[in-house]
Amino acid sequence: MTDHAVVIAGAGPTGLMLAGELALAGVDVAVVERRSAHDLVGSRAGGMTPRTIEVLDQRGIAERFLAQGVTCRIGHYSWLRLDISDLPTRHNYGLALPQYRVERTLADWVGELGVPIHYGCEVTGFAQNDAGVEIDLCDGRALRAEYLAGCDGGRSVIRKAAGIDFPGWEPSISCLIADVETGEEPPWGLHRDQAGFHSFFQLEDGGPVRVMVAAPHVGQAGEPTLGDIRAALLAVRGTDYGIRAAAWISRFTDVTRQAASYRDGRVLLAGDAAHVHLPIGGHGLNTGIQDAVNLGWKLAQVVHGACPEALLDTYHAERHPVGARMLHNTMAQTALIGPGERIGALRDTMSELLSMDAPRTRIAATMCWLDIHYDLGDGHPLLGRRMPDLDVVTPDGPVRVFTLLHPARPVLLNLGPPLDVSGWAERLRVIEAHYTGVWELPVLGRVAAPAAVLIRPDGHVAWVGDGTDAGLRDALTRWVGSPAA
Repeated sequence: MTDHAVVIAGAGPTGLMLAGELALAGVDVAVVERRSAHDLVGSRAGGMTPRTIEVLDQRGIAERFLAQGVTCRIGHYSWLRLDISDLPTRHNYGLALPQYRVERTLADWVGELGVPIHYGCEVTGFAQNDAGVEIDLCDGRALRAEYLAGCDGGRSVIRKAAGIDFPGWEPSISCLIADVETGEEPPWGLHRDQAGFHSFFQLEDGGPVRVMVAAPHVGQAGEPTLGDIRAALLAVRGTDYGIRAAAWISRFTDVTRQAASYRDGRVLLAGDAAHVHLPIGGHGLNTGIQDAVNLGWKLAQVVHGACPEALLDTYHAERHPVGARMLHNTMAQTALIGPGERIGALRDTMSELLSMDAPRTRIAATMCWLDIHYDLGDGHPLLGRRMPDLDVVTPDGPVRVFTLLHPARPVLLNLGPPLDVSGWAERLRVIEAHYTGVWELPVLGRVAAPAAVLIRPDGHVAWVGDGTDAGLRDALTRWVGSPAA
């Protein structure tokens, strides 16, 4: 007898998004979080990339976040200006929004879906068998679940208890970051010079200033202090700008690691529990939310018995390469912010390349996570890629494709002859529609219009039709489950 079908360790953005995905699919899920409340100390991550905003749009909640933040169509690659305004997406901008607002908004959404979040409740260990997972809590209690999801950060207890290797690279730089008040106005923005790099941002009107500065040593022990920040600023700027009243101070490095496996039996990892890196380019929060959206519907299919457990192996198969590519990306950006004339010359070369359309749009698509391509086999170039948010016309009127994904169910969008999917009718939304516009994707450009597409709940295309049903039954069986008798 289990207490819940799924228990999630960690109520950060990844854990909350996964909880919402499972709840939409009708799975009994609960979240345990070691913090005593959902309020987060410090601003932490600073915003969202276009693909993450698309993912939230697919669930009908993007406006909740957009209403609180500031959008900008200029991004950066290792602090080099990167125009993303012409990317083929409705959300061709980034969203500046502190992590505590992201978490609060996700927690409200999860609460509306009826998911219990147990604060002040830390997982200390677990044991799994063929029947489920028994989870030990810090207060001596135990929970039983069919599956346990570790979304508990870079020092993940779940990953360590599962014995999953976490290989990677040791740190080469150290940084200090804090939310402070200043006595004088600092030079806003990102800066790099011969002494290192530093930045100053005001995250919200009237709010604290986020200051980040390269620290002199790697591997310092103890918690950083306001004095450490002052000393580091004096070293690179000759002034500390009168910083005071630090609401949050932290130290981070460019340690870069990735879990060798995202799954061990009934235990799965997502977000920082699966990958850590220097927070340059804003990839951490965004990758974690997208991990959750890839995993959630698959885990629901298995819990409900619609698909075999082997479906969970596709989570690692699809997301581990994405995580590896992200780590490669952040290491490249980290190298480019280093001091020295040689790195400066390389930055000049990169800046010149980013002023050219072809390299700019390719790197912009990567930074915005709009070019992800899961290997789902050979065929149409759409296969495995994100579905564009087309304006299609149905018998009930015009509709955006992303709105069809709000319930987190697979969608068969049919733009051609009728298709027989009667064996899957209760688990699949079939939309008969008409569309005559151009299909355009980042990096690929224009693609041949298909007659039909099977769209997974995460918004990726699982089958492309040519006017016949060739391959459709196999795709439905793989991703939706065996047909009903």
